[in-house]
Amino acid sequence: MSGPQCTRLSGALVKQVLDSVDSVLFDCDGVIWRGDQAVPGAPRVVTLLKERGKRVFFVTNNSTKTRKMYVDKMSTLGFDAKEEEVFGTAYCSAMYLKTVCELQGKVYLVGSDAMRQELEAVGIRQTGVGPDHVAGKQNDWANVALDPDVKAVVVGFDEHFSYMKVNRAMQYLTQPECLFVGTNRDSRLPLEGGKAVPGTGCLLQAVETAAQRQAQTVGKPNRFMFDCVASKFSVDPARCLMVGDRLDTDIMLGSNCGLKTLLTLTGVSTVADAEAHQKSGCAERQKMVPDYYVESIADLLPALQG
Repeated sequence: MSGPQCTRLSGALVKQVLDSVDSVLFDCDGVIWRGDQAVPGAPRVVTLLKERGKRVFFVTNNSTKTRKMYVDKMSTLGFDAKEEEVFGTAYCSAMYLKTVCELQGKVYLVGSDAMRQELEAVGIRQTGVGPDHVAGKQNDWANVALDPDVKAVVVGFDEHFSYMKVNRAMQYLTQPECLFVGTNRDSRLPLEGGKAVPGTGCLLQAVETAAQRQAQTVGKPNRFMFDCVASKFSVDPARCLMVGDRLDTDIMLGSNCGLKTLLTLTGVSTVADAEAHQKSGCAERQKMVPDYYVESIADLLPALQG
């Protein structure tokens, strides 16, 4: 059986693909917006998909915003979106701890205030948000005060990430029964003009290295992101389209869950990247080959307006 073909989506094929799906999952940054600017035509695409009876969801590995923060941003950029349609890793991590882990206890959180809010919204208490400065000497660090109620360490994006946070997380994780969860493994966050900054994957790997333990990640390409959507809405994977700009997260999520996949070239990955995976002969890399690609999701507009 041949794998995904990375076919350019254009002409009559656009309508054919859209007719074959009931739900569309969009990544956000690099797909529907770049930074603080909507991708031209993207708000109209979302509106028309909904008018055509499609269900639209937004799935993002960014853990620095609550679902409400995302809806506020989308509204500012002209998108029609509801809180229940947004699945970020701050929310999904909270759901994972509550529904899968059935956590009884607190979380030591290396992460954002948005993550704190999403955890508390499902009744999970946390400690750790904010700066944690170095004090004392090495023996003090090894015997740092720990909260006995902490039963899980969760690592997301944290602008206050520090040596003491790695140390504190490590000390909690020496307890074998302490759960270890990461939001995602994205190593770099691309910015405009070809610039980038370190992503959550760098922070998570530092904690993993110190603790000598592997975290369970909830973000893309882990299928839990899709399970979060499917558990709230009856979504048929075979009639679902995943639209993203990263082969290693968005497209692989689609492959892992049996969704149709569409790469948009307004973000990180390129057609050349996809073709290299396609020619590699490696089964794992084949999962990063999209079914289709477009220059921008605005390429869907003619079929939606017709």
